[in-house]
Formats: sequence, structure tokens, C-alpha cells
Amino acid sequence: MNEANLDDNFHLARKKYFLELRARLIQNIRQYFINHNYLEVETPLRIPAPAPEEHIEAFPSADWFLQTSPELCMKRLLAAGYGNIFQISHCFRQGERGKKHLPEFTMLEWYTLESDYFGLMNQCQDMLCAVFRETGYKHQILFQNKKIDMSPPWEKITVIDAFARFAHTDCESAIAADKFDEILVEKIEPCLGVERPVFLYDYPAKYAALARTKKDDPQIAERFELYIGSLEIANGFSELTRAAEQRKRFGDAQKARAAKNWLLYPLPEKFLSELEKMPAAAGIALGIDRLVMLLADTQCIDDVVAFTPETL
Repeated sequence: MNEANLDDNFHLARKKYFLELRARLIQNIRQYFINHNYLEVETPLRIPAPAPEEHIEAFPSADWFLQTSPELCMKRLLAAGYGNIFQISHCFRQGERGKKHLPEFTMLEWYTLESDYFGLMNQCQDMLCAVFRETGYKHQILFQNKKIDMSPPWEKITVIDAFARFAHTDCESAIAADKFDEILVEKIEPCLGVERPVFLYDYPAKYAALARTKKDDPQIAERFELYIGSLEIANGFSELTRAAEQRKRFGDAQKARAAKNWLLYPLPEKFLSELEKMPAAAGIALGIDRLVMLLADTQCIDDVVAFTPETL
């Protein structure tokens, strides 16, 4: 056995506890949704057309693509008359590699009918509290030498308030200067979820993606992200069901992608043609790997997966 293989075996043995923790966590997540009468579904990993998004790049697979999210297929199931559904699935995104990112990662995604983003925030809180409790973390998580109080209710803060409180600027100025994401990552995210989990909500409509905008303020998207220990854990929203508006947003995203010389996908026409049939719902995507990072008290995503691309 050569030196490289010995090194790989050492790292695999060292992370055994983390992988056992990961298995328990996923089992408890699955049991929570089964107990709440959600149908577990499996949708294809390889699809003809992902959702065009300005900052997410899919891997080509012959003349199709590996999914960046199971979102489109799951919404088609909702449009076909399925009730509440969930899925634990592998997803793939180009250019995402770092201490908190992998090009292949595991995502929990679920959809709740007749709910909106506020209802989904509460459900996400209840689900994670139950799952943490079953996994052996009742009241708090120790992450990077800081105790995070998990007792509900969790804090909620609007994006506008977060920019004012932590970045001492306003969203409009940040967007105008094309620095919204930079300020969010560098100045705001390190302050979120440090002592207790926090929902960052009411994003500018420019960042709505597939989210519904507020009826009384179309400049605001009914979208939130959950942060625990400064880690972004989940992204959820009230679902947009207006096909014409979604088509326009996809077109805008395609233009932004073209400006960066990114690959232009075909539009997901079957999804768009069925979107109007989708009932009112809220949906959320939650990163399983990052959730395990929290419980394992590690800042490196490599520690909580069996293999990284570099070890294959």
C-alpha cells in the first residue's frame, strides 16, 4: 500500500464518528417527515434544463445537466396533485469548492401546501429542534467554542434591518454599487446566528429567484435564509406560481449569465407550462452537510463527507 493510500485510510478512519453522526441525523430527519405525513420522493439527478440562475452553474452531462436542486421536478409533482413532499438528494454545482462548499453535496428539500414563508420558518424551527433533540442535542450546540441556544422562538431580522445594523448601509446603495452579496458575506453573515439561530428574511425582489413577491410591496420577496453559527443552513420562500413572471425572471437570469460568458441553458418549458397548476405552497432547501458541520463542531465540510473530489 503506497503512502497516499495510507493517508486516505487515516482520514477515513478519523472521520468515522462524524459519518455515524451524519447517519443518525439523516435518519431522524427522514423520520420527522414520515411522522408528519410527508411523502418521500425521488426525482432524477440528470435533467434536460435546470433553472437559469445568475450565480449557480450546472455541470453538463452529455446534452443534459446534473441537477443543481430538485426544485423544478418537485414542483411539477405538486402541480400534478401531490400533497406535502420531501426529498434528500445529491445536487451538483460548478465552481463551488471551499471549506464550506463541495461541487457535489446533499440537500434536504421539502414543500408544504397552503403555507407561506412565515409558516415555513416556524416549521423549519420545529423540525430542527425535534431532529437535534433526537440526535442528542437538546438545548444547545457548542460550535467553535461558542454555545448556541437552540430554544425557540428563534430570532427573525429583515434584510433591510441587517444591513443597517451590521453593515451600516442600506440595501439600495449596496445593490446600486453591485456589492449586495459582498457586504452580506463579509459584514453581515459573521454576525448571524452566533448566540441563537436567526432567520434573515424579506429579500429585495432582485434576489427573489423563484420566490413570490409581497402583495403590498412588490419590491420585497417572501424569502428567508436560516443562519446558525454564522453558517447559512437553509433557503426558503413562498412559491411563485405565475408562469409569465417566472419566465421573465429566467430571461433576466439568462442575460446576466450571458454577460459572464456562462453556458445558456434551454428554458425548462415543461416546468413553466405546469407552474400555473401548482397550488399555494412554501418550499425550502436545507444543506445536510452544513448541518452535520454544526453538530460535529467543524468548520471544514470535508470532515463530514466520506469522500471529497480530491480523494477519489
